[in-house]
Amino acid sequence: MILLLAVLGIVGISASGPIMVATAAPALTIAFWRNALGAVVMGMPAVVGQRDAIRRLTRNELKYSAIAATALALHFAAYVTSVKLTSVAGATALVCLQAAWIALFQWFRGRRPHRLIVLGLGVALVGVLVITGFDVGISTEALIGDVLALAGGVLAAVYTLAGSRARKSMPTSLYSSICYTIASVILFVMCLAFGQPLVQLSPDVWVGIIAVTLTAQIMGHTIFNHLLATISPLVVSMMILLEIPGAALLAGFFLGESLPTGTYVGLVLILFGLAVVVLHQGRGSFRRRSS
Repeated sequence: MILLLAVLGIVGISASGPIMVATAAPALTIAFWRNALGAVVMGMPAVVGQRDAIRRLTRNELKYSAIAATALALHFAAYVTSVKLTSVAGATALVCLQAAWIALFQWFRGRRPHRLIVLGLGVALVGVLVITGFDVGISTEALIGDVLALAGGVLAAVYTLAGSRARKSMPTSLYSSICYTIASVILFVMCLAFGQPLVQLSPDVWVGIIAVTLTAQIMGHTIFNHLLATISPLVVSMMILLEIPGAALLAGFFLGESLPTGTYVGLVLILFGLAVVVLHQGRGSFRRRSS
């Protein structure tokens, strides 16, 4: 049963990029509705079964939830735009560098990483240079997409770190509903500011928006949240890394997306580097700097 859920979760998050590319709507519009619909779905169980937890919310919990939500909104704005400009495989690989950014953030906070983590970061960054180097030769648009995907990875790291602080004492459904709601409000304002359509969308676009919400937002991320109750975060993080080849395969099969041969080299390097980082982020992987 656990294996089946893991496979469904990987397929769900892997489908995110290809579905959003195939959905003929502005990036901010897709990002808004993905979060708004996710907020509705996650908010129902939170409101019905977590009323006491809602009343006990602290200022600290709300603060970190707001930080996480802001980072999530900007992450989706950057990532959804990136897959419209560059390859799905490249954008997904660069966004999945969030594990590496988390390790760097911890380093800056005074926790010196194990040398194997430094090695993994170095290999992953070489992979980034390989991918962006090939995209420079393809088009300026693709390079901009790569930069946005990199930014999306940094924002995802901030979202994860802030969320881990908020979720220390908050139920998952309550945290998710608050985070998705705040993120959707931010994205709604961004849609208005940039004049993006919100309601007058074609039936095909609505199908795409509902599909990415059900697969990536609900089936993908919710399943992994559920598996955290029975599987260590380390193993779950390793499973999520499979989004990189999964998204590349789905984009190739359904969208006919072809990549320069060198891009596959970059994907392999990023996947290997991230695997090393995640495998050594457990206890003892970081040491406090001596003062």
